[in-house]
Amino acid sequence: MNLSKNDFSKFILRVFFSAFMMTHGYPKLMKIVNGNTKFANPIGLGSEISLYLTVFSEFFAPLLIIIGYKTRFFSFFPAFTMVIAAFVIHGDDPFKKMEMALLFLVAYIVIMISGPGKISIDYFKSR
Repeated sequence: MNLSKNDFSKFILRVFFSAFMMTHGYPKLMKIVNGNTKFANPIGLGSEISLYLTVFSEFFAPLLIIIGYKTRFFSFFPAFTMVIAAFVIHGDDPFKKMEMALLFLVAYIVIMISGPGKISIDYFKSR
């Protein structure tokens, strides 16, 4: 396998942004494990469903993105969650409150556009 700087850059972007995202999803996962499903209901699906979807988007999808499995598909979920976080949850807040969600949103859009690169399960499955 001939790795380019571009492939290595995609790997770094995927791994670090997803690992950072998982630090936000893990406490929410622990809420579920501990039986506490109180959560915001920003788009009217119910607080419990919103919590489950957020945990999927902030913990499980990033885990799959780290290993590079169906990277473009799974990048949609944290990106969509960050749209909700930035523009619904923090929509009336100062920019500083929505800044982190916007940074994650941009990173996952870039991952969706660029794909996983050669250091990924996606690449090896396509060979």
